Amino acid sequence: MSALPDLDSLQLLVDVGELGSLGRAARASGITQPSASKRLALLERRLGLPLLERTPRGSTLTAEGRMVAGWATRVLAAARELTRAAQAVRHSGAAHLRVASSMTVAEYLMPRWLGELQDRDPDVQVGLDVVNSADVAGRVLAEEVELGFVEGPTVPDGLAGRVVGTDRLVVVVAPGHPWTRRRTVLRGPELAATPLVVREPGSGTRETLDVAFRELRQASPRLELGSNAAVKGAAQAGSAPAVLSGYAVEAELATGRLVEVPLAGLNLVRNLRAVWRRGRLLAGPAATLLTIASRP
Repeated sequence: MSALPDLDSLQLLVDVGELGSLGRAARASGITQPSASKRLALLERRLGLPLLERTPRGSTLTAEGRMVAGWATRVLAAARELTRAAQAVRHSGAAHLRVASSMTVAEYLMPRWLGELQDRDPDVQVGLDVVNSADVAGRVLAEEVELGFVEGPTVPDGLAGRVVGTDRLVVVVAPGHPWTRRRTVLRGPELAATPLVVREPGSGTRETLDVAFRELRQASPRLELGSNAAVKGAAQAGSAPAVLSGYAVEAELATGRLVEVPLAGLNLVRNLRAVWRRGRLLAGPAATLLTIASRP
């Protein structure tokens, strides 16, 4: 695998497109024009594409450069979301707004929400605790956090809730698993009778699966693991089929590291909810974050 482009070079490329010249982009980055030119030449070699049209009047983006700059804008936005989310976890002990979130919501939705919250109010400092759904509920009830985000079929006792999205659990296996060659669709009773790699009790993913299996004869899990990453790793290694959030396996399905097995006759769609202590009126940054998360 070739070396990945660095974020500073991607930002420089985007700036050339937005500011209209390499010289202006270099000044915006605080570097000399020759340094900027060398940096983008290296980016061209890494990607194998001509990104700049170099003329005596200056350098502008080629058609390929404009296309890559569009992609780079999304990469840079994702990197900023990652940085903000990591900062929230790092500053969880001294925050103006304390939030707890289940792992799936924290990994795949919370970075965007926190980014928008801090765009609206740059002075707000958010502390984020990432735990499973049962622990989120416990922390909200104990008033350790103002707002929580959980996955699962029900609102925990003592809490008020609002649906902020939906998620679908999917059955995934390693590429060489026999289920990738099956000619009949997988159905609920067969899935329930199969030892699976699953999340730990207390997670929203596990609760959703257990509720779906309630009327079926359920086998004991092959493995119970405490994170989406661990479950994915075990499934990729061929330990057993796994059931995980569609958000969690999106990249693995796109690259072929895992294969989704079509399932019929079993409802594995779940709600993602914001929760807060019943009777409490949310205000300030907590109310703003709830509004952001609730928007379609």
